[in-house]
Amino acid sequence: MMPPAFWLLLFFIVPLIIVIGYSFSMTGTEGGIDHKLTLEHYFRAFNGLYVSIFLKSFLYALVTTVITVTIAFPMAYFMAFATPRMKIIMMFLIILPFWTNFLVRMYSLMSLLGKSGFINSILLNSGIIEEPLKMMNNSFGMYVGFVYWNLPFMILPIFSSLDRINISLIEASLDLGATKNQTFWRITFPYSVPGVVAGIVFTFIPTLGNFIIPEFLGGPDNLMIGNVITAQYLEVRNWPFGSALATVLTMFVMIFISIYIRFFDPAKSKNMVTF
Repeated sequence: MMPPAFWLLLFFIVPLIIVIGYSFSMTGTEGGIDHKLTLEHYFRAFNGLYVSIFLKSFLYALVTTVITVTIAFPMAYFMAFATPRMKIIMMFLIILPFWTNFLVRMYSLMSLLGKSGFINSILLNSGIIEEPLKMMNNSFGMYVGFVYWNLPFMILPIFSSLDRINISLIEASLDLGATKNQTFWRITFPYSVPGVVAGIVFTFIPTLGNFIIPEFLGGPDNLMIGNVITAQYLEVRNWPFGSALATVLTMFVMIFISIYIRFFDPAKSKNMVTF
């Protein structure tokens, strides 16, 4: 059996090196690659248009992460302190969407959010609204798609952290006169921090480079950097520029992960209560 380092090198390091190599190449005729060194693609990547798309992508990823953790934390909290049977049921419901193809789930969301979709049909038939709500081809539809996609990846790490809490610590805190709020912020929440931070990483980074959800649920004004990179590879056939954009995005992601490892490594977390 090959060592893990071999597979890491084969499937991660080598493709990354190829992409970085392409980013310094010239664009050949008919979408080819001319292996002459140039920095023009990086200069182009940092002009106003693409910088604004990068910033917009960061904003979408940031807002999505905040909304997702706000929804996921109460669910993970309830799940961690539920009965064993309820834990199994909730775990099954959280994992269930993964049994369905992602594109099928996107089409399902479109059937829910469309002008003639399920939600608008109910609201129109009940007389609550007179015109269909526009819930697609805008930022709202994208946020719904992002939160739906990322919710399991936020719930599960938070649940994993909360599920390890020694209940006797909470009971002792309450017995010694602490209020429920004090117990939560001094015992429960510190235990959840590694899971929250891991969930933020699992949510923020994939959202930043996502291109499928903006394609299905976003509009022409909701392009993200993932859509631009995809277009450079598949439509414009400008692989060197697409590689430069992908390299810049990868650098930002590596910085984000480095900050996580430096300050929020669960193994070295100072926020967790120790026995």
